[in-house]
Amino acid sequence: MVKLPGNQSKKRLALFAIGGGFTLIVVAFVLIYFVIFPTSSPKPFRLTSSAASSVTKPTSPTASTSQVAGRWNIASGSQAGYRVREKLAFLPAQSDAVGRTSAVTGRATLTESKGSAAITGASFTVAVNTLKSDRSLRDEKIHEIGLESSRYPTATFVLSAPVTLTATALAGHVVHVSATGVFDIHGTSKRETFPVELSLAGSTLQVVGSLTFPWSEFGMTAPSVGGFVNVTDKATMEFDLRLQRA
Repeated sequence: MVKLPGNQSKKRLALFAIGGGFTLIVVAFVLIYFVIFPTSSPKPFRLTSSAASSVTKPTSPTASTSQVAGRWNIASGSQAGYRVREKLAFLPAQSDAVGRTSAVTGRATLTESKGSAAITGASFTVAVNTLKSDRSLRDEKIHEIGLESSRYPTATFVLSAPVTLTATALAGHVVHVSATGVFDIHGTSKRETFPVELSLAGSTLQVVGSLTFPWSEFGMTAPSVGGFVNVTDKATMEFDLRLQRA
């Protein structure tokens, strides 16, 4: 049976309407994504030689071990936060979502022995319920999903193995070392070893580093908003710690 031209026109119109409606939905979500979420983000924390030397200007090029031994407390300028890669359905994000806070407390203990120095103890607490990004909607969501900061308002780190301060570090240069300790995030504790950048300039000790991990490692589920805005399967915790001699 030959179909009437009128029926064919109606079917074509219906297909165009369905296709057009789908396109509008996709366009709408793309617009929402780029309006609600950023197209740029802060760069990861990084410690450079010039930045280290500008923190404080030591009166001598090398610090003695007797000058560094003792307790060091968290000082102003310290920050910690998260970095995740967001995506809209099948479209990749243009940048990372980054949230940070300066609500960091804690201290470190430095000791000396036979002319060498080491960080023998350290513990830090971050009020993750104060994390802020460039979007208030995201900040509200992480209180209930992913990090669930309303339920788990703090994250902590406790050093479990000494970190040796080399002569290069004592001379005020940036050094790359590994630190090992226990992170408690989202109510789950894990012992991790991770790289850090460290510098000692006068009375200021600065430590910068990050830890990337699967969400499930700390009992979290990767956040998803309406099934359209998602994040990749790994998150990064990053920090820039400034400590002053007590």
